[in-house]
Amino acid sequence: MKFSKQFEGQLVPEWKEAFVDYKQLKKDLKKIHLLSNHNTSNEQQKNSFSHTFLQSLRKYTFLQHKQRENRIIRVHRKLAVSASKGDLYETELLEQFDDTDAAIEFFARLDLQLNKVNKFFRMKEKEFLEKGESLKNQMEILMELKTAVKQKQAKGPSSQEEDEIPGTILCDEESIKESADEEQGLENSADDLDNLDAEFSDSLGSDELGKSITMKKEEAKLRSLSGRIINFRGKSLRIHIPLTNPTRTFSAISYLLWDDLVNQSSKKCGTEGNKLHVSKKKLLHAEKMIKGAFVELYKGLGYLKTYRNLNMLAFVKILKKFDKVTSKQVLPIYLKVVESSYFNSSDKALKLADEVEELFVKHFGGDDRRKAMKYLKPTQTKESHCVTFSIGLFTGCFLALLVGYIIMARITGTYGPKSDAMYMETVYPVLSMFSLFFLHFFLYGCNIVMWRKKRINYSFIFELSSTKELKYSDVFLICTTSMAAVIGISFVHLSLVAKGYSYSQVQAIPGLLFLGFILVLVCPFNIIYKSSRYRFLSVIRNIILSPLYKVVMLDFFMADQLCSQVPMLRDLEYMACYYITGSYKTQDYRYCMRTTYYRDLAYAVSFLPYYWRAMQCARRWFDEGHKSHLVNLGKYVSAMLAAGAKVAYEKEKSTGWLCLVVVVSSGATLYQLYWDFVKDWGLLQLNSKNPWLRDELMLRRKSIYFFSMGLNLLLRLAWLQTVFHYNFEKVDYRVTMLFLAALEVVRRGQWNFYRLENEHLNNAGKYRAVKAVPLPFHEVDDEQD
Repeated sequence: MKFSKQFEGQLVPEWKEAFVDYKQLKKDLKKIHLLSNHNTSNEQQKNSFSHTFLQSLRKYTFLQHKQRENRIIRVHRKLAVSASKGDLYETELLEQFDDTDAAIEFFARLDLQLNKVNKFFRMKEKEFLEKGESLKNQMEILMELKTAVKQKQAKGPSSQEEDEIPGTILCDEESIKESADEEQGLENSADDLDNLDAEFSDSLGSDELGKSITMKKEEAKLRSLSGRIINFRGKSLRIHIPLTNPTRTFSAISYLLWDDLVNQSSKKCGTEGNKLHVSKKKLLHAEKMIKGAFVELYKGLGYLKTYRNLNMLAFVKILKKFDKVTSKQVLPIYLKVVESSYFNSSDKALKLADEVEELFVKHFGGDDRRKAMKYLKPTQTKESHCVTFSIGLFTGCFLALLVGYIIMARITGTYGPKSDAMYMETVYPVLSMFSLFFLHFFLYGCNIVMWRKKRINYSFIFELSSTKELKYSDVFLICTTSMAAVIGISFVHLSLVAKGYSYSQVQAIPGLLFLGFILVLVCPFNIIYKSSRYRFLSVIRNIILSPLYKVVMLDFFMADQLCSQVPMLRDLEYMACYYITGSYKTQDYRYCMRTTYYRDLAYAVSFLPYYWRAMQCARRWFDEGHKSHLVNLGKYVSAMLAAGAKVAYEKEKSTGWLCLVVVVSSGATLYQLYWDFVKDWGLLQLNSKNPWLRDELMLRRKSIYFFSMGLNLLLRLAWLQTVFHYNFEKVDYRVTMLFLAALEVVRRGQWNFYRLENEHLNNAGKYRAVKAVPLPFHEVDDEQD
């Protein structure tokens, strides 16, 4: 594999701009290479054998080699004015090249890259060192509080006093004053950052510093809402309850309200001692937060080590190429400078990683290093040949059963124009629902194959654990096994109906199939990919309660998938109503359609995915403050209006509703197409070096992008079926609806690839390489009291 592909596949996407620009350096080398080839061909005609022999001897003579080294280039080191900026390097050419101007340009860019790498490494190292010191203090405070609670419990078994330790709660005025001072400090630090030298701003971008300040302001905001300042053993501390999910939010609010009611009479400023209620549950929660922060810090230090190694390797590779092209010996000279530069010589991050390992093993691993390293360095599971064999086996079973089912349906005329209404209304929705779901899941497996082939770091983007994430082979195994079971049971059911069994005798079979999949999904035993099943359920929970949860990449990615599964959700709604109400016992399949609640629920199901996605945009706007999230919210509001108008038209069938469907759906489609192409895919950039696309592309053939845009446009217009009512001949209209729903799923599968491609190249979602984990204890300076 070429180093350039390996380099792009292993770099940290968020830090991409801070890595060595290897592609551009290779382009600069090409300019030198073209002229060098021309001059070499002319020299070969003039050089004799003796001349070549003498040149070779001089090349390998140690003394001559040393003299030759010293007169090719000289790298000057400019000492930094301040320690934060670091030293700068500048190369001077001491020998003429075939194309001196191109060589000067090459070394100028190489110096720029080295200075950029040193500056970024210094900044990140300082950030991680500060986090490390903060975590050490957090660990000391936690140990002191745990010791105090244990000592209090050892004095007596009283349930009222067992969780209370001596402490002082500061008054609200002091808390407000401290918060105001902290916010003013953040504003001052932001002003200081604005005044920094912007020498490398084009390379590093201002987002890195901006995100840090924004994150600190958000943390200060959270602390002001959920904190309480206490004085414990001479230290003024604030207990921080993070409001990242509904449970913590409601717990924080109830705790603060109860504390206000109980301590209403003791809120006067003074030095009176109070009892601070610190329960085991709170300490356990604080311990989990600190543990997560240690894991994230260790992960960040690992990324910094990868950053160091990849950049060092990039310098070596590009210098080797330069020596090969120019037949000069520049590598030993410049490499000495790179090896002695800050990013390669500093060992502070390595020492901190060792300290983190020791602390983690001691406090969270029970002095068991192997147990602790499972959290810090999770290992990937090896792919099994048994999985590959099972995929082939169940694929064959699925295809054979599908052929048998199609033949049986053809014989009985199940899907013909005069189809069996009972079967199509009660059994077909189950088959349709599973078909759409596992088609979507199968396309996700295909996405994984393509992402891995193009070295798109999807695991990093989705924050998936390397030990628990589903590989593409696992996805294909689940799809083939599940669909073989679904088609097999459907084939048995249809065969029984064809043999003359009444629906009252076999109607429970589809319901049992549906129930079986639900039981497998929620099964508490550690079988059948338990971690992935429960992660899926947690993501669905986060989506349903979108405004109350902090939105991460996986959450809104999954919510986008649900927006393409509205037909599946409506089938799920109908099947739940049919079996929960007991209609399957009387075969009254129209009962749910006659029920007012069901008809009202149909509206809700049609626009619920868009509502959830809109709420996620609102939450992201609240957390991040970017107006683009509000614009994105408008897209989903327009989709909600289009979905509602379509459902209303299906019931009323009037000309007024039809006109409304056309107008609203047209506007929503244009809105969605713009967002697909420009925002989600990052295409249609007018000033791009790739006309109408974007500067960086993963696929070599640009025509694929234009074809995908055209296909996306075509599939976005599937709603026109509502207007023209086109159907396939000789089949039930429900089959046509399933086909159109499947096309939307295919469109979403295509959208997924380009969405992750843009995320990998441009960090469109503004995700962070290392998550900012809130810490439970915040020490307050005594001067602010």
